[in-house]
Amino acid sequence: MRRWLVRTVVGLASAAVMVTPTAGTLLSPASAAPAREPVGAAAWDAHHLPDPVRTDPVAAHRFLAGRADAARLALEYPGVVGGLDGAPVSLRYAANRVAMRAAGGRYAGWHGNFLLFDPRGNGRVAQVFGDLTTADRIAVLVPGVDSRAENFVRGLGGKSYRAPATQAANLYRAAHDDRLAVIAWLGYDTPRGVGVAAAREDLAATGSVALQRFLTGLTVVRPGATIALFGHSYGSTVIGLAASRLPRQVTDIAVFGSPGMGVDRAAGLHTRATVWAGQAERDWIGWVPAVRLFGLGHGTRPADPAFGARVFPTADVPDHDHYLAPGTDSLVHLARIATGTEARS
Repeated sequence: MRRWLVRTVVGLASAAVMVTPTAGTLLSPASAAPAREPVGAAAWDAHHLPDPVRTDPVAAHRFLAGRADAARLALEYPGVVGGLDGAPVSLRYAANRVAMRAAGGRYAGWHGNFLLFDPRGNGRVAQVFGDLTTADRIAVLVPGVDSRAENFVRGLGGKSYRAPATQAANLYRAAHDDRLAVIAWLGYDTPRGVGVAAAREDLAATGSVALQRFLTGLTVVRPGATIALFGHSYGSTVIGLAASRLPRQVTDIAVFGSPGMGVDRAAGLHTRATVWAGQAERDWIGWVPAVRLFGLGHGTRPADPAFGARVFPTADVPDHDHYLAPGTDSLVHLARIATGTEARS
């Protein structure tokens, strides 16, 4: 089976190169797409306010935290302020509530606190569980293939255990720690299905830039907190490409059901964070070739002993989507990683 998959990958790459022999072929290196402007950016810019795409999170925080009319700006420009990394947490919550009501449909019925909401295209969402304003430990979950705003809460195929919101809530509840806040972050376009886009790293490269900016924004509003990153499936590839540029407050990176992090060894991530990995025996990801050919593939799977990550138990995980399911050993250990109490020996 494995040899057949390798031949399939190589054949697919060769076919794509022959059909489209341009800079966009599979042979071209992965590249990040430019960040898109938020809803309302033109009106915001017309009033000579800081560029919402290029302004760094420190400057964004300084600008909004010192304005008497900041609350008004959040309500008038919810698409901008709601996703502005570095903006005060309360302003982003308020702005995204306005944006969700305006979007209507399923979104009008969503409850909770959100640091990001943009229903355009595949959607962008980041939901917070716990009190981010007082947390001294923050866990950020990056989901993988086929995650969309439309299934962020209900789950892919209507299966709640596949919903980033459900998975993050499970992690928060399992931690039993009021000092922890957990964020389900869908701040990038994920691949559709397990095809060429999932085998490439272009979407991951774009996501890694957005993730780095988002995390920098967290360190601005919660400078004393430390951060643990959790990557499921393709989300782990996003984290891998961002690893060398992450804020120093990131102390742990945990990946599960990972097709690879873009490197063949944990040392190649160039991060000071402790790297953890888990892969269930019955997870189909184990059949994906751990190769990098013609711009396809993500390198050695992190749960492989040769990678050099600290492996956590996954024996009772039945498939690709239950690593954060209640009652599993993996959730117990991931909760400990989230709180910073998992043994490192």
